[in-house]
Formats: sequence, structure tokens, C-alpha cells
Amino acid sequence: MANHASAIKRNLQSQKRRLRNRVIKTRVKSVVKQVRAAGQAGEAASLTEDLRIAQSVIDKAAKKGVLHKRTAARKISRLARRVGQAASAS
Repeated sequence: MANHASAIKRNLQSQKRRLRNRVIKTRVKSVVKQVRAAGQAGEAASLTEDLRIAQSVIDKAAKKGVLHKRTAARKISRLARRVGQAASAS
């Protein structure tokens, strides 16, 4: 348990950040899953829109420091590649 006032404050700040980051990470996982599901279902119409939304969410997570910028770029790249493959297949 923290004994100093600064350590107590730091602990509270860490807990708030952890909760905020968890919400953002969960959102990222959800949109990635949504794009992949749309790709497997072959929904070409909603696929590009889902990809655009996913890119936005992932970029915002990177901007806030929840994800590293290269991790975000890798996720976007892989999703875009899947969408391209699904579009060319159908």
C-alpha cells in the first residue's frame, strides 16, 4: 500500500488510465472482429465502411498512446489486405 501522498495519487491515476485504456482496447478488438466477420460472410458493401471505421478507431487508439503506432499500422495493414482479398474473391 502506498504511504506517501504522491504515491497514493499516482496509484489512483494509474487505475483511471488502466480502465480508460481497457475500454479503448476492447473497442479496437471489437471493430477488428467485425471487419473479419464481414469479410468471411462476403458482405462487400459493408466491408469497406467497416474497414474505414476500424482504421479510425485504431488510429485514435495509437494517437492516445494505448497502442504503439507500429502496432496500429500493422493491424490496419492486415485488415486492409484481408478486405482486398475478400473483394477480389467476390
